[in-house]
Amino acid sequence: MVICDHNIVHKGEAVEFEETVRVADKTISVDRAVRVLKKVLRLRSQGLSQQEVANRLTLDRSFVSRLEAIGEVRKGGRVAVIGFPIANKQELAAICREQGLDFIFLLTNQERWSLVGRQKALDFFNQVMEIVARLKGYDTLVLITSERWYRLAEALLDLQVIFVNLGPTPLEEDRRVEPVLFKQKLQDII
Repeated sequence: MVICDHNIVHKGEAVEFEETVRVADKTISVDRAVRVLKKVLRLRSQGLSQQEVANRLTLDRSFVSRLEAIGEVRKGGRVAVIGFPIANKQELAAICREQGLDFIFLLTNQERWSLVGRQKALDFFNQVMEIVARLKGYDTLVLITSERWYRLAEALLDLQVIFVNLGPTPLEEDRRVEPVLFKQKLQDII
């Protein structure tokens, strides 16, 4: 149960409270946990060993290792890309092909609705299930869409999902993805 994750407005100014969660008889600061995680990762990226970071922040070295493992993005392996509604889908598809990806499924909003509307519900369901089955052969999925689809992909697929958030659901218009950042993200993963 969240105790306080909202703002109070006083005379036109927002007052922010730290987000806390009540667990049994403890109150836990979500914001503090995030700050410590960011410190750990920043110090590790600066070249400090896990033990040095643990000593500096008074943590167990094994805890630092577990934090890294939780957020680790597996490098290598097979990568698939799915995204909709994408304004610059041709540009992103070219980047995917350039990086050697063989599963690229990018749609504009019009193509997405055309795909849904031009077939019977059972045929559409079967097509979606075929895509899900095919994705089982991949290690990582780069998913470029709204928040709802990310949660669904994580629930359905047993693979690493790298999410590029195009905004809140529902998305009703094409969104442009910055090609340079997208290419860099793919290179980081591959």
